[in-house]
Amino acid sequence: MVTVLDASGQMRDHWWWRPGWRVGRSMYTWHATFDGQDTLHAAADRYQAVLVPLSGVDLIPRKWLHLTMQGVGFTDEVDADDLAKITEAARRHLATHRPVTFEAGVPIVDPEAILFAVTAADELRGVRDGVRAAIAEIWGSEHVPDSPDWTPHVSIAYSNTDGPAAPYVNALASIPPKPAAVTLRDVQLIRLDRDTRVYKWETVNSVPLGG
Repeated sequence: MVTVLDASGQMRDHWWWRPGWRVGRSMYTWHATFDGQDTLHAAADRYQAVLVPLSGVDLIPRKWLHLTMQGVGFTDEVDADDLAKITEAARRHLATHRPVTFEAGVPIVDPEAILFAVTAADELRGVRDGVRAAIAEIWGSEHVPDSPDWTPHVSIAYSNTDGPAAPYVNALASIPPKPAAVTLRDVQLIRLDRDTRVYKWETVNSVPLGG
């Protein structure tokens, strides 16, 4: 059964400009990215196929599938030495975290996105807590961006307009559930931009779980 997160049953445009963002500006952030995760790619493909005939959503290409984890700051505001120190601190903190296996199942229709909720949320929060601890080690806990509250997910499409959610719910419900297992073995520090209605990035560094 497909879950709808907004009781109004309405979608809204995801691509409004959040505070600080503008065309040409990028951000350093920690994500889990999914190169080589064929099972997840196949699951996304199955659901995206039924969304293709529908307008109002931008499908996320395989190479840009991600699990948003923890922001650092806009690239024009983060000192290169601090970024290197945060990365090395993250290596130390994440050396004690084993790889995390989670499942992505039936999509959820959020007002701004269609996404997979994932299992093993507490283990994934432990990974994020390690990244947050690394930032706090360099900048102090009062300067760690983003809320400590966090629900991990993997989006497969973003809404690009306002309108009813029902067409997407009905299309997704036509696909038999087949959870995809993913093993997260590392997390990536990336330079992220969102100029073209898709989140794209360059990988700055990759930090393994478990040393």
